[in-house]
Amino acid sequence: MPKDSRVKLLIVDDLPENLLALEALIMGDDREVFSALSADDALSLLLQHDFALAIIDVQMPDMNGFELAELMRGTEKTRSVPIIFVSAAGRERNYAFTGYENGAVDFLQKPLDNHAVKSKVSVFVELYRQRKAVKEQVVALERSRREQQVLLQQLEATRSELEQAVRMRDDFMSVVAHEVRTPLNGLILETQLRKMHLARDNAAAFSMDKVRAMVERDERQIKSLIRLIEDMLDVSRIRTGKLSIRPSRFNLTALVANLLRNFQPQITAAECSVTYTADPSVEGLWDEFRIEQVVSNLLTNALRYGGKGPIDVRIYKTPEHACIEVQDRGIGISEENQKRIFQQFERVSSKAATSGLGLGLFISEQIVTAHGGTITVDSRLNEGALFCVCLPFQKTAIHKTVELTQPLSDPTVVSAAIDRTKASHE
Repeated sequence: MPKDSRVKLLIVDDLPENLLALEALIMGDDREVFSALSADDALSLLLQHDFALAIIDVQMPDMNGFELAELMRGTEKTRSVPIIFVSAAGRERNYAFTGYENGAVDFLQKPLDNHAVKSKVSVFVELYRQRKAVKEQVVALERSRREQQVLLQQLEATRSELEQAVRMRDDFMSVVAHEVRTPLNGLILETQLRKMHLARDNAAAFSMDKVRAMVERDERQIKSLIRLIEDMLDVSRIRTGKLSIRPSRFNLTALVANLLRNFQPQITAAECSVTYTADPSVEGLWDEFRIEQVVSNLLTNALRYGGKGPIDVRIYKTPEHACIEVQDRGIGISEENQKRIFQQFERVSSKAATSGLGLGLFISEQIVTAHGGTITVDSRLNEGALFCVCLPFQKTAIHKTVELTQPLSDPTVVSAAIDRTKASHE
């Protein structure tokens, strides 16, 4: 039988010959017997091993068997160990009564009855095995209960996630439909108006100035649609690692100046002013299209949340970086919201009646990170926001791809963002 599965028995007697005789009597293949010549030795063994039974001689020097039993009953580890006392002077000194008072389960008189000793030890060995088996079953049942509880929690969480995913899909499609419908409605109305004028042969409605205004309105609506579609496509590209970064050398100062000229209609519509200061030439190896996309997103947000206040755009360089700053003086961003605005579908304010899916800053951070740069925000509520992009100067043009830092399929992030986006349209 393996040693680990053998039941341990303790015998205590100050006479070595008694220990040898008792050990020979109770020894078996399924048992391991430990001997102690004193109470101190016995205590040391009791603290090291888990015994099924302790057979203790009453009359020992220094500390007798009763005193040892009292110490055993006062210690948590040894409190439940069954004790059988052995003595040759039990009857005349009433040791049996004293032994039972000290917690003994039996009392044996010397000379010992070999058959009785074997039978009693076998009973306690079997009781020990049964108790151990019951304890193991209880532990196994408790472990099984905990595992079932964890499984139920996981199933419940999965069910909730699936339900949330279905709601998220429906809500997301509703928001996308709303965003697409807005520019389409403008185009449809423009088309119906022109059809009406044509049906009435109203040539005055198609003067050069009016046609020019019509084309500009159509262009804004079409660009809005393209921007929405491109944002969604970019998220898909980032998710699959297919958003390419193709660096080429260009002047960042010139790029931003040209972008601001293109933004003039939006700046006028937002009833605000933009101040642009820049170093004469800030050249580097970056993806020109993607950097323009980042600056465009920052300008759009500044116009959207700037509260008609002035906007400052600055371009400057350090020995290692080119930096772009866009600062507005609008509603600002709370410290809590600053931690999440670079996530997908996040908006600066759910109360602002603005369009878009809240993808701009998320995409911008991915693009900047792909260039090895950083994008940060410094803001306080009602004190505006300062966004700063720092791009390292690259020595060689290296083609890169972007990997998504936060999965688009995160139900909690997407669902909460959709709720905020829906609220902004109500």
